[in-house]
Amino acid sequence: MWKTTRRISLSGRLCCCLKDPLENVDTWSESVDNVLTCKTGQSAFREFLQSEHSEENILFWLACEEYKQIKNVPEMISSANRIYSEFVQTEAPKQINIDCGTRENITKNISQPTLTSFDSAQKLIYSLMARDCYPRFLKSDVYQALLRKTDC
Repeated sequence: MWKTTRRISLSGRLCCCLKDPLENVDTWSESVDNVLTCKTGQSAFREFLQSEHSEENILFWLACEEYKQIKNVPEMISSANRIYSEFVQTEAPKQINIDCGTRENITKNISQPTLTSFDSAQKLIYSLMARDCYPRFLKSDVYQALLRKTDC
């Protein structure tokens, strides 16, 4: 039997939003993108990252996704400064783990941000999540419990 899905664009990506948000949990094991493009997946992955004390990764990634959708310059400047002070600058409250060259480049250009200002850092964080966090997420109690719920 085929499941009916409604696809909703989230920052240019497609999300399978089903009547039962747990109905597509099994597809999360196919790719980290399946987790990140689904609101329920984001929540579960965030809960897992909290348990690993690395929640800043998904929060930064999501902030960047929202940032790329901004249409006016004042809002872009305000949002860029918030992302910078919250995640990028040295000693930021939710400082992300990026190389010093990427951090310096963002710092150098933050006074005149563009919609691509955080792209290199976002790619690094995505890669970190996909390579390191995502495989552990699939084995985690958080994900396994959700899988069991869908089996009922």
